[in-house]
This record gives sequence, structure tokens and C-alpha cells, in this order.
Amino acid sequence: MTIAITAASGHFGALAVEAAVRSGQEVVAIARDPGRVAGRPGVEVRGADYDDPAAMTAALAGVTGVLLVSGNQPGKRVQQHRNVIDAARAAGVARIVYTSAPRAATTSLVLAPDHKATEEYLAASGLAWSVARNNWYNENYLQRLPELAQSGVLVAAAGSGRVASASRADLAAGAVEALTGAWRDGAIREFGGDVAWDHYELAAAYAEVLGRPVAYEPVEPSILVAGMVAGGVPRGTAEFVAAMDVDIAQGALAEVTGELSALIGRPTTPLVETLRAATAAA
Repeated sequence: MTIAITAASGHFGALAVEAAVRSGQEVVAIARDPGRVAGRPGVEVRGADYDDPAAMTAALAGVTGVLLVSGNQPGKRVQQHRNVIDAARAAGVARIVYTSAPRAATTSLVLAPDHKATEEYLAASGLAWSVARNNWYNENYLQRLPELAQSGVLVAAAGSGRVASASRADLAAGAVEALTGAWRDGAIREFGGDVAWDHYELAAAYAEVLGRPVAYEPVEPSILVAGMVAGGVPRGTAEFVAAMDVDIAQGALAEVTGELSALIGRPTTPLVETLRAATAAA
């Protein structure tokens, strides 16, 4: 089976390429800048941009299945995803898996509308399809390590909401297995970690890997936004972070389904292990 993985130079796409190679697939790695994709046996690197349907159609020639890694440009990515889906159909691709968001069709999650629109377009495309709805990445919490090493205070507006996060590598392996394993047309998989943690537990994980006390300070969203803006963060970014925290507080990322660990055949990587690996590598 020859599979294509889009956005192969990104964090998720690169891990998906590694997972596909390990599983014995012939892989076409598609990237806007092919030079950023490391060559390796069993991987053919092709260049194509989500904004260029013709180039994407050419890049998908001879491919059996596609892992469509969701784009990272809100406001543009619905059309970009449609371009890839249309290209897959034009190239005669047999099946496609899209990386979506938890409960995309029904959730209030601020990120969900683009994913919901893509899922609907995919379902109407005539292709054999499946969706891997990915919960939050463990790695999303790495960027705060330097700040917390200094301040020891984790400020967030997430209340006591829980997050069933998993590592990018876990989620990438699940998406590849969804594409290459026992195929279920129209399957929607809710992928996440085996354990859902709250921000008090997140603070404890930071404390463990940093070797210093870290306390969680829950605040109102408006206070979080004001503090971030005062610290030089653009208001739009601060408001997005606060909106995500509100979603977490309301339980949008809390569901533990067990689907990911069942599919990849091992437990998911605990958050603290991802944090520990990052601090060890620093």
C-alpha cells in the first residue's frame, strides 16, 4: 500500500511519516517545501501546497491512501482541506483519513468549526473516508517550561476542567493505523490519552520535572487576557488562549475514550513523560 502524508515537514506530519515507515508502508511525504523533509528509505518526497490543487493532484498520483493533516491557518484551512480532498478524488485515491478535533460536530470548542466543515465536505466527497479526532497534544505544554522555571506560578482560566492529552507521536501512530489497518469507511475515532488531568495536576507535573514548586492560580478569562496583553502578547492571541481555557473548564477536552491506546496496542504517553523528556533534552 502506498500512502501519502500531507504537511510532512511539520511536527505531526513528520511523526506520521516515521510511524508509517515503521509499519512497512510505502510512503509519499508531501510538503510545501520538500527540502525540509529528511529523505529515508521507503519515502518519496513530493512538493505540493494546500493552496495549489493542481500541484496536490500531481503529488497524489499513484497513491492508495492519504493522511490529510489539518492545516494551521484558521480562516483559510477549510478551503485548503477542500483542495486536498478534491485533489485526492481527481487522483483516484482510494481512501483518506483527516485529523480533526474532539467531538467536532457537536462541541463548543473554539477550534471546531473548521474541522466540522471539513468533516462534512469529506463525507460528501464520494471518497472512502475516516476521521481521527485528536485531543490536545502533550507538547502544547512544553512552551511554558522556561516561564514556570522562573515564576513557579501557572496562571490559567481552565478552572478544574480536565484534558485527555496524548503525545503527538501517539496520535500520529493512531492516524496511520486508522489509514492502513482494518478499514472502516465512515469511522470517526475519538483519540486522546488514557488519563485526563486538570491544571492542579499539570502544575504538579511541572513541579516534578523542574524540581521546584509550581502552583496553579485559576483566574477569570478577562484577568488572563489582561495579564497576557500587559506582558506583550497580542490581544487576539491572548483571547484565543483564554477561549481555549474556557473550553477546557467546560469539559471540551476531558473525554477519555481508550480508542487510541486500543488501536496502537500500547498505553498512551503520560504528560509528565513528555515534559520530562523535553527538560532532559534541553
